[in-house]
Amino acid sequence: MDLQQLWLNAQLLWNGLEQHPRVYSALALLLLLTVALIVGRVARYLIMHAVKLLGRQPAMHWLNDLIKNKVFQRLAEMVPSLVVQFGLNLIPEMNKTTQHFLGNVALAFTILFVMLAISALLNALLDIYARTEHARTRSIKGYVQMAKMVLYVFGSIIIVATLIDRSPLLLLSGLGAMSAVILLVYKDTLLSFVASVQLTSNDMLRVGDWIEMPQVGADGDVVDITLHTVKVQNFDKTIVSIPTWRLMSESFKNWRGMQAAGGRRIKRSLFIDAGGVRFITDEQEHRLTQIHLLTDYMSRKQAELKAWNEAQGNVAALSANRRRMTNIGTFRAYALAYLKSHPEIQPNMTCMVRQMQTTAQGVPLEVYCFTRTTAWGDYERIQGDIFDYLLAVLPEFGLSLYQQPSGNDLRAGVLPAVLGAGHIPQLENQAL
Repeated sequence: MDLQQLWLNAQLLWNGLEQHPRVYSALALLLLLTVALIVGRVARYLIMHAVKLLGRQPAMHWLNDLIKNKVFQRLAEMVPSLVVQFGLNLIPEMNKTTQHFLGNVALAFTILFVMLAISALLNALLDIYARTEHARTRSIKGYVQMAKMVLYVFGSIIIVATLIDRSPLLLLSGLGAMSAVILLVYKDTLLSFVASVQLTSNDMLRVGDWIEMPQVGADGDVVDITLHTVKVQNFDKTIVSIPTWRLMSESFKNWRGMQAAGGRRIKRSLFIDAGGVRFITDEQEHRLTQIHLLTDYMSRKQAELKAWNEAQGNVAALSANRRRMTNIGTFRAYALAYLKSHPEIQPNMTCMVRQMQTTAQGVPLEVYCFTRTTAWGDYERIQGDIFDYLLAVLPEFGLSLYQQPSGNDLRAGVLPAVLGAGHIPQLENQAL
């Protein structure tokens, strides 16, 4: 009985509101908004629950990327504005101007959530693409960012045109008149987009490439390629952000070719003291013949020199008229044989030991070869081992490395001649 009375009182109150159209319309609008929010919550719950169930199936695992980037959540957020758009026609006694304005506002919210849903969809597609094999060689992040920028610009124009109740073409024509200003404002964006297209289409840069660009302080691995910047993590773990357009307008070194070739170059010289270069004696020749790596070289060279000297006749008796082996040439042959027998030197790439132009620091013997690995740590270890050995074996050939005189050398060599040997201990004690 109480419920029936309450219902009758509610009807009387509602009928009484018809005498106050503005209050009646405001309460109806408030009721419509409440219903729209409730329907939106229910629609969001149903959509998300259904999508999560579908995402558990292995064949539809890509739905998880859409859920992660809130694509369906943005779509569900359109429901309240759609309910308001179609429900405004059911509100009685509402002013046509007010109804039209509220309809435009609801439509603007619908366009906004559609734009956000498309943006989230682009992010999801980027995540899906990142798991493919093509993502290792071709980055599409720049294209996605450009598409989102165009989406936001045109979406904003349509939203503003909807709110002011004007045609979007009118606003676009105004933007056309401001094209010079737009080009000036978005100059870096346009340059970066063109550079990103060229870098990607020509396969000049990939994520994971080791690049070197000294003018911007970059020497490390590319970790991200976006529309405006390329991020490089240097080997000291610092991050350098390079404008994308600079990679097209300036030169940079990409070490991908070295990594793809499977061998890294060693190009370093030993500076031999020229004072130690001489012909080898018969005794030294006999001793060097016993070195395993020189056996073939020595036998071949001895036969060659013997045949040449015999062809010279009696004049070969003079030392200057006959050919002989030198210690530096024999060491060069030994170093080359050592490199070719080294298990961590690439046999299918250039390998040589060559004598360079003599300098004030001695006679440079350049070691030029490639390691089997491109890993930085292993490369430095192999290179260090090779030169450690070559430096240690130099005295076996009567050679020594050139080294500029130090303070100790000057005290040991110059001061005794100038001051006399008796003064040297006193000077050394004073230094200590």
